[in-house]
Amino acid sequence: MRKRDLLLAILGLLLAWQLLAWLIHKPILPGPMVVLQTFIAELGHGLLRHFAASLWRVLASTTLAIALAVPAGLVMGQSKRIDAIFSPVVYLLYPIPKVVLVPVLMLIFGVGDLAKIVIIFIILFFQILVLVRDQAANLSPELLRSVRSLGAGRRALFRFVYLPASLPAILTALRQSVGTAVAVLYIAELFATREGLGYYIYLNGSTLFNYPAMYAGILAMSLLGLGLYFTVNWLEKKLCPWLQ
Repeated sequence: MRKRDLLLAILGLLLAWQLLAWLIHKPILPGPMVVLQTFIAELGHGLLRHFAASLWRVLASTTLAIALAVPAGLVMGQSKRIDAIFSPVVYLLYPIPKVVLVPVLMLIFGVGDLAKIVIIFIILFFQILVLVRDQAANLSPELLRSVRSLGAGRRALFRFVYLPASLPAILTALRQSVGTAVAVLYIAELFATREGLGYYIYLNGSTLFNYPAMYAGILAMSLLGLGLYFTVNWLEKKLCPWLQ
């Protein structure tokens, strides 16, 4: 996407927001300039701390999901026997909406960061696992035979064939999961916590009725999602230049 198109999209959204604020003309929907001023002011009054807490939870869960789902997906893609054993379980659990597990995980892991990290990890894990497994399983047999003819063993195939070929699938899974992960993070941070953007948004919107601060929190969470999305795009350009 060109920077010019992105800038025009942002200006269009801001204009639509301002027109809607004028039309509704109620405190529940302040204009973008009011929210932007509040956002800047709130950075020094706790918003930055809440942003850091949410960012840590997303990064920790994403790192854990990649570390476990990528090897598991590659192994399932390489071995038909292992795939036959675990695929039924994966495809049975994959469609279940993981957000319903939030209360259960809170009871198991407590009200700290761990439960919130685990729920996001579960969502990312299954999406990455399925895409990587499918990508590894669909590699050209001719390619694998040609590499084996050069003396490559299973470890070399894993490192130099399966992993590079699966990188696009890994990044695609991350891109698809960003919005879901941030949405689930918001829900998870509504339960028994005093840190995080979800808590900040709910506190200001439903308890303090500070609507400009509430929208400042929504803006921060949007920036978190956008930042993660564009980071994945940047990684794709660096790690998968053949896709450009």
